[in-house]
Amino acid sequence: MSACGPQVIQHLDADDLSRRAAARLLEKLIELQADGRVAQLCLTGGRIALTLYARLAELVSDSALDPSRLELWWGDERFLPTEDPERNAGPTLALLAGHFTLDPARTHPMPSADGVVDAAASAATYAKELGDTRFDLCLLGMGPDGHVASIFPDHPSSEPTSQSVIGVSDAPKPPAERISLTIQALNNSEEVWFLVSGEEKAPVLARALAGDIDLPAGRVAGQARTLWLVDRASAAELPYFDCTP
Repeated sequence: MSACGPQVIQHLDADDLSRRAAARLLEKLIELQADGRVAQLCLTGGRIALTLYARLAELVSDSALDPSRLELWWGDERFLPTEDPERNAGPTLALLAGHFTLDPARTHPMPSADGVVDAAASAATYAKELGDTRFDLCLLGMGPDGHVASIFPDHPSSEPTSQSVIGVSDAPKPPAERISLTIQALNNSEEVWFLVSGEEKAPVLARALAGDIDLPAGRVAGQARTLWLVDRASAAELPYFDCTP
C-alpha cells in the first residue's frame, strides 16, 4: 500500500459518487497543470467511469483546465474492432470530444482487433508506446471478483511479470481477449483512485482494503496516494469508525 495507507471517501450513491469524483478529478488535473506541465492520466472503463467522464466534460469549459496538456492512457481494453461500442476508449473519447478538443498526439487508446495481430502482440506495441511514462493519476474500477483493469484473480493475468502491458486470453468475463496494464505498471502511478459502486461489491471491497493479496485490487496502490471513492452500498461491510470526540 502507499505510504499513508489507503483513504476511503464514502458517497450516498452511484450518482453522488460520479458527480463528486468528476469535480475532484477536475481540481486534481488543474493542480497538476499548475506548473505548465502535461498531466499524465490513465483512464478506466465501466458505467461509473463513463458517467464521471460525462460530468467532467461538462465542467471543463468554465474551468482553468487546458485539455491540450492532458496525456490520456488506458488501463485496459477489450480486444475488439475499433468501432465496437464495447471498447473502453471509443465511448470515452466520444463523450470528451463533444465538449473540448484533445491533442491526438497525447491520446493513447490501446490497439484494436481490426488487423491480424493478436492481443499479446498488440500489448507489446502498447508497452513500447507507454515506455517509461509514469501516471500522475490512474483511475480504476473493481469487479465483484476483485479484478482491476483486466487482471483477474486465480487467472494467468494476475501472475507476477516484469512486463508493463500484457495480452489476456480466456478472461473469465467476456470478451475473452483483452489487453491490460499489469499490477506492476499500475503500482508505478503517483496516485491511484478506485471508483466502486454497488452492494454486490461490498464483500470484496472489505477484503481489498484489508490488503487481501489474493485479489488484484488488494495488490494495487499509488506511490503517494491510494484513494477509494465508494458509495454507501459498496461500503456496507467496512468497519465503522466513530470520530466523535
